Amino acid sequence: MSATKIIIIISGIIIGISAVVLGIYGNPPNMGVCVACFIRDSAGSMGLHNTETVQYLRPEIFGFILGSFGAAVIFKEFQSKAGSAPVIRFTLGFLMMAGCLVFLGCPLRMILRIGAGDLNAVVGLFGLVAGIGIGSLFIKKGFSLPRNYQQSAAEGLILPAVCLVLFVLFIIDSSIFKSSVKGPGAAHAPVWMAITAGLIIGVIIQRTRFCFIGMAKNIFLSRNYTMAIGVLALLLVVIAGNMLTGKINIGFDNQPIAHNDGLWNFLSMSLVGLCGVFITGCPLRQLANAGQGNTDAAVSVLGMLTGAAFAHNFSYASSPAGVT
Repeated sequence: MSATKIIIIISGIIIGISAVVLGIYGNPPNMGVCVACFIRDSAGSMGLHNTETVQYLRPEIFGFILGSFGAAVIFKEFQSKAGSAPVIRFTLGFLMMAGCLVFLGCPLRMILRIGAGDLNAVVGLFGLVAGIGIGSLFIKKGFSLPRNYQQSAAEGLILPAVCLVLFVLFIIDSSIFKSSVKGPGAAHAPVWMAITAGLIIGVIIQRTRFCFIGMAKNIFLSRNYTMAIGVLALLLVVIAGNMLTGKINIGFDNQPIAHNDGLWNFLSMSLVGLCGVFITGCPLRQLANAGQGNTDAAVSVLGMLTGAAFAHNFSYASSPAGVT
């Protein structure tokens, strides 16, 4: 087995362990790590929406971005680039978040849900693969967003700097941010654990280019299964963790923070996969790219943040009761 595959497997194992541990120590069920959910909660904590059950400034988000930033600087891969169809990227980020919040989870949470026996997430997986397949056909036919261009270093430093300032403010006085007293927003791991896990995952994503949408895209376009081995390792770790903690519940009904509307689970994740192909990565990958200076990815992240606010302000985000 090649060194690259071994590194990808180890990366999947570490991400899986991080997700399981965060779930054990306070994050919501099957939501040890969920980029879409964390962005949604963070949007609420900053007053961008008023759904009281999903408001908490998630330290993991800052960890993903700052971990990637630190790794990029250390390994001399920090490059400020921008200018590739920013409005389109913002819109695709917005739509990707809409899909995630109808499904109730990003591609990573989808894997965590599958690892706990949630068969609704398997339906979502089929939808994700279908969306990636459609997007890959567009790529094969020659579609791509315009190239980006080198920018000043200051351009790429803005988002990491904003994240650092927000995290410091959160540590100094968390009361300035809204925080749920019930619901998913009220369930969270200790801050030190959350930021540590976020930093570790951010470094891993930056160094390995680990990506759930990239995994399927690589299979469709180049028959490269390397990333899939890492995702499989992550899934196996999650299954083992859930078995050890007695959290396996196989079925469609009574799954935590999930609904069983199969059609919308499929369609919403199809949208996530399609958008992810065009902007080159899942929500987690967008955060890591933004951390290493790619301001096109930062624009997509802003689109996701706005999409999360819209989903709750206009009440089209799903809930365990179903699709609205």
